Amino acid sequence: MAPAELRDLIVASLDDLKGRDVLALEVTRQTTLTDYMILASGMSERHVRALVDNVEAAAKQHGARIFGIEGRPAAQWVLVDLGDVVVHVMQPETRAFYALERLWGDLAAVEAETPA
Repeated sequence: MAPAELRDLIVASLDDLKGRDVLALEVTRQTTLTDYMILASGMSERHVRALVDNVEAAAKQHGARIFGIEGRPAAQWVLVDLGDVVVHVMQPETRAFYALERLWGDLAAVEAETPA
């Protein structure tokens, strides 16, 4: 699966469960570690876990490899490493505190296409 297709799949899986403030950033010029970074907020521990579970299920269903999932037990900030796409799902307070958008602020958000 091409990186942009994986990005679109993950954004759609977050949208399916009402992930808040979903933002996809292309980081190919800033790092060699990944092509896209996706940020999303979940409104509670349960919501964050559900969003991550949905990302994991969608990735597996489409044959994408998951290299790791960190932070699931506490569900304040969960990172899903899909290689070409790294997903950060956070509760709003955690997202505001770490302000990853500010860290990567020079980047324009990428419009992800929702698969039909």
